[in-house]
Amino acid sequence: MNNNRELKDKIKQFCLDAGADIIGFASVERWEEDNEVPPDFRPQAIFEQARTVIVIGVGMPLPIVDTTPSILHKETYDTANRVLDDMAFNLVRYLNRLGHASYFFTRDGYGNLRLLKDRPQAAFSHIMAGKYAGLGDVGLNNCLLTPEFGPRVRLVSVFTSAILEPDPIIEKDLCIRCGACAKCCPVDSIIIRDKHQVKSEFIPIPCIDRHSELSRDKAYPCGICTKVCPVGKDRVLYNEKGNMKKYLEEEKRLAENPDDPEYKAWTHVRNYGSWNKQYPR
Repeated sequence: MNNNRELKDKIKQFCLDAGADIIGFASVERWEEDNEVPPDFRPQAIFEQARTVIVIGVGMPLPIVDTTPSILHKETYDTANRVLDDMAFNLVRYLNRLGHASYFFTRDGYGNLRLLKDRPQAAFSHIMAGKYAGLGDVGLNNCLLTPEFGPRVRLVSVFTSAILEPDPIIEKDLCIRCGACAKCCPVDSIIIRDKHQVKSEFIPIPCIDRHSELSRDKAYPCGICTKVCPVGKDRVLYNEKGNMKKYLEEEKRLAENPDDPEYKAWTHVRNYGSWNKQYPR
């Protein structure tokens, strides 16, 4: 067990040195015990030797997410994805060299939006992996909410044959049920019928269609449901704890006045290099 503790510490340091913001460890038994994920989508169905899932996350800077949809948000999203895949690939190689058979599942897991629309589900859920690895809790927006970044975090998962001590699952409900994700969704993909729901009803096709539209203007992903979520210590860092009214009124006020000075920092970024129009409901 001491050797495994040492290995876990080495993995954490490896990930931190590579640029990870958060790292969590989950035993594959958690998928079986929880029984929330269908059997074919569990780690051992994908990689039979898996005994531990290591989940790595990098935060998306809040003021950049605020500009969505914009080229700045798109490039930050793409950069986060490249960083994650590089980290996971190199961690797999590192673990293999140490004699622990390993495998990683890339951060998105689908080739394009057309394919996702035809079959709107990836082969593996990093959101559930992050939950089982103690990194956060699933909110009404169906995203992983983390204490550090709320849902403004990108994730990748590494499966390994090494048996490592799992991190404790976060028992506290991080979602405050404010409903901002549903209220601000531009295509009404998030349906909340009861504020006591654990997760909302998510309608994927309108969401995918919006991403396809934004993709043509080099301004994907939408990310509004991650932008408006009040959860996360990043709001303290960026002094953005009181933005809810601004978020809730954004669509209406910009429709009335595209040059509204309160939104100038966001609209300036949107108006140059990609997206330069509002997408109405």
